[in-house]
Amino acid sequence: MQSRIHGTTMPAIEFLLQPGETVISEAGELSWMTGSIGMHTHTQAAGGGGFLGAIKRMAGGGTLFMTEYTAEGYPGEIAFATKVPGHIVPVELHGNGQEYMVHRRGFLCGTAGISLGFAFQQSLGAGIFGGDGFVLQRIAGAGTAWLELSGEVVVRDLAAGETLRVHPGHVGAFASSVNFQITRVPGLRNLFFGGDGIFLAALTGPGRVWLQTLPLSKLAHALQDYLPGPDRETRAGIGGGVIGGVLGSMFDDHS
Repeated sequence: MQSRIHGTTMPAIEFLLQPGETVISEAGELSWMTGSIGMHTHTQAAGGGGFLGAIKRMAGGGTLFMTEYTAEGYPGEIAFATKVPGHIVPVELHGNGQEYMVHRRGFLCGTAGISLGFAFQQSLGAGIFGGDGFVLQRIAGAGTAWLELSGEVVVRDLAAGETLRVHPGHVGAFASSVNFQITRVPGLRNLFFGGDGIFLAALTGPGRVWLQTLPLSKLAHALQDYLPGPDRETRAGIGGGVIGGVLGSMFDDHS
C-alpha cells in the first residue's frame, strides 16, 4: 500500500492499493476512487467490536457504520479529503495495548487492523458543558491511522509529570500514556469574565500530544456573522467582502 498527501490548506490523502489491500473509514468520508475499488459498509470495523463497538463509536462522535474499501482484482486508487483547513497526521499502532485519544471528528481513515471506539470521560457534567473537546475517540489495534487536525499542528512531547493545560478545542490527539483530567478555570473572576469557558483539559506526561490551532467551535463562531438568518438577511443580500461587511455593519448598528 502506498499513500500520498496532496495539498496544503485543504489536503487530501490518496492511496494506491494492490489487489486485496484495504483501508477503512467512517461512513461519508470518501472523496474519490477508481473502478477497481470495492465497498463493504457494516457496523463492525476490521478491528472488531460488533454492534456494541458501533454504539461506542457513535458515543465518541463517530458514525454507526464503517466502510471498507478494497482493491478487487486490479490495483486501485482511493482518496479522502479534509473537511476544514488543517493537516492530515499519520500515527502508527503496533497492537501491544498502544492507543491514541483523538478529538471527536479526528479519525479520517486507517488500515484494516484499526478499531475506533469511545474514550471514557472523567466527568459527565464536564462532557456535557465542556463542548466537543471533552468527547474523544479511542483509536486502537495494529496498523496506521490518519488523523484530521484543524488549523496548524503543534506537537509536544511531555516528560513524566509535566502538565499542559489546554482549552479543550485545541486538544487534537494524545497518546494513551498521557493522563487526561478535566479541570475548572482557576479563580471566580477568570471563570465568569475571562471568556475562556468553564473547563480546561490538563494533560500530564509522559507521552506525545498533538495540539490544533483552529478549534471547530471557534471557526463556527467566526463564520456566524456571515451566515444567513432572520437578523442577517440584509447583510447576506448585500454580499461579502469589505464593502458588504461595512454596509452590513451599518445596518446592524441601526437595527
